[in-house]
Amino acid sequence: MIRDSIDANVMEDLLKAAAHLARVGAPHLWMDYDAEADALYVNFQKPQRATESELLENGVILRYRGDKLVGVVIFDASKR
Repeated sequence: MIRDSIDANVMEDLLKAAAHLARVGAPHLWMDYDAEADALYVNFQKPQRATESELLENGVILRYRGDKLVGVVIFDASKR
């Protein structure tokens, strides 16, 4: 059960993340984490259907449909 695997430090980190995610301003967020790739996928729309991507110098990919940001891919997510 996931409840057994969340210690107090992880819970504190989740609560901090919640405050930051709330400031994104998106009415909906979907997140997936790929442990093998150490990549966090954050989508602001489902389905995302991005038509363009922009790789930033910090290893983040911004995903767009037209001019609208529909998702973000964060590489090395566990190290940030």
